[in-house]
Amino acid sequence: MSGFTKPFVPKFTAHPDMPKWCYPVREDKDEMRQPERGEVLKVMNSLTRTKVPFQTSDGSNQVRWYMCGPTVYDASHMGHARTYLGFDIIRRIMGEYFGYDVTMVMNITDIDDKIIMRSNEKGIGFAELARHWEVEFLSDMDNLGVVRPDVMTRVSEFMPEITSYITRLIEKGYAYESQGSVYFDVGNFHNGKEGHCYCKLLPTAMGNAELLKEGEGSLTQDFGSQKRSGNDFALWKKCKDGEPSWESPFGNGRPGWHIECSVMASDVFRKLGKETGGMDIHSGGVDLKFPHHDNEMAQAEAESGDKQWVNYFVHSGHLHIKGFKMSKSLKNFITIRQALEQNTGRQIRMCFLMHKYNEPMDYGDETMQHAVERERSFQNFFGNVKAALRSATGEDIARWRDQEAELGRAIEEAKAGVGRALKDDFDTPQALKVLQGLVDKVNLYLKGKEDGGVKPVELLVRSAGRYVTGIFKVFGLIPSGQEIGFPVGGGGGEGEDKEEVLRPFLDAILNFRGAVRDAARTEDFGKLMEICDGLRDKVLPELGVQLEDKEGGKGVWKLEDPEEGRKRREVEEMEKKRKEEEKVKREKEALEKKKAAMVTPEEFLKAMKMEDGTPMYGGFGEDGIPKTDGKGETLNKSAGKKVKKLWEGQRKKYEKAKGK
Repeated sequence: MSGFTKPFVPKFTAHPDMPKWCYPVREDKDEMRQPERGEVLKVMNSLTRTKVPFQTSDGSNQVRWYMCGPTVYDASHMGHARTYLGFDIIRRIMGEYFGYDVTMVMNITDIDDKIIMRSNEKGIGFAELARHWEVEFLSDMDNLGVVRPDVMTRVSEFMPEITSYITRLIEKGYAYESQGSVYFDVGNFHNGKEGHCYCKLLPTAMGNAELLKEGEGSLTQDFGSQKRSGNDFALWKKCKDGEPSWESPFGNGRPGWHIECSVMASDVFRKLGKETGGMDIHSGGVDLKFPHHDNEMAQAEAESGDKQWVNYFVHSGHLHIKGFKMSKSLKNFITIRQALEQNTGRQIRMCFLMHKYNEPMDYGDETMQHAVERERSFQNFFGNVKAALRSATGEDIARWRDQEAELGRAIEEAKAGVGRALKDDFDTPQALKVLQGLVDKVNLYLKGKEDGGVKPVELLVRSAGRYVTGIFKVFGLIPSGQEIGFPVGGGGGEGEDKEEVLRPFLDAILNFRGAVRDAARTEDFGKLMEICDGLRDKVLPELGVQLEDKEGGKGVWKLEDPEEGRKRREVEEMEKKRKEEEKVKREKEALEKKKAAMVTPEEFLKAMKMEDGTPMYGGFGEDGIPKTDGKGETLNKSAGKKVKKLWEGQRKKYEKAKGK
């Protein structure tokens, strides 16, 4: 990464014509000038609602990043995966591709209205409930391959810091006490002489009663009369019977939701040397923009005096289940563990890489099938590369000819294309398309060499395989230590018993040899082919080995994780079954359609019934067209035209079916 000479700090000020909404307006317009595409990393900043060049506040490569963590009261669902897995990918790209030194801080909200209500329902303490779901959440993240944060904070462990922080806000005139609770004074903050700005992220939500109410929590809905203004929000909530509480200068109570992140983030970053407690990046789900993130910034900027506590706000897009925003009320709530029963963590990560992190995303069978197919494509590529390298003799270290030159250029172009995509707000879908294009070209190159009976240039093929593997390591699809391709399970680790590793393979060879000998003795060549196909299709896949037949009786082997192979074959079998069922359905519909066409127009109309089962039509004329309805009443002009059209349509079908 280069170019840390001049820090890029996007600054905001209230526009004089917009005193209420306070849209962010650039003061340093020269620094806002967009560079040529590909020069620097650009990030979609929710504060400016545009892509802006990324630069740390001090111009170094040290990135301070705070991410809103989960409220631990229930099982983690795929909406959580959308946020935390999505930002894990970005964190890896920033560190492993762009060379930034990222310090990630994430909170765990272990005291909240939802936690209190759920713990009361279950008859256990809030801390016990929160610790249980915290452990489950971290386990789910591990199973998805999400790197743990560098610092993790719990709200319940920051009570002294929270009460001190609120006290400072009261002393500065940005908060007030009311009947045992404390509220943030939005009016004083937004309209004060210090020039602060409220509601930077979602200005149009200013005064949105429904969102403000949701942000306050279900147990705080009756506190409204204690506030000076409907825009004010709780910093400290007076305790009620049956609720956990802590001592404070304002009386026993507990913190409001928004103050928690302001305090914890400020505390950690101040200890890391940032005087105002501010940060380079703040991330979270798009649904947190207002009121949570806007309130969080307001509190922090009021307490610190910093006009811009966060430089870059990045938000993940909504996750929809088969077209609907995830919601328990819609009964489309899918936990991470349920998702991992259907697909591997790598396949889920591949799926998220195929969608832009900050755009809406549909999650369902079809979406995952596309991800599985994409994974399979890359898996085949790695297998082809390894097969080519295994057959290398050393004689293929030759000078490039036209085919090699073309592939060499393709590798260089792919590197540049991936770079442009990742610099353009971490566009992983585009990066995958570029990699897929390279994979296709390498496969064509290998096929051309195979057809021509010529060895491929080993170093060139290895270079392509290592490059794709390297980018997949950045994306978190492949762990470190792999030179080329996805890791393959099934043993072989240091200290393992060689006999135990080889036993299943040797047993398979022994059984295969016995079956072949028996078939050969009886000269049953059909049986021989069946045995060979069985080894390829049934025995070896269970051991993590794929055999692919090639022309001229040749073939190649590839390794695959047995469990992943099993799941893949299940999906393929389901898809095959679905296609067969669709074929049967189409044939049945075609047969029924043909049978219906063999009926004369008069018989067709006589068979038509009303909802109560009575005939739709009564008297028929000499031309076979009905003149009256089922009750004997003469059809009016409109009904007559309609029935004549029906009669004519059936006549054409009948004559076509009869071959007239």
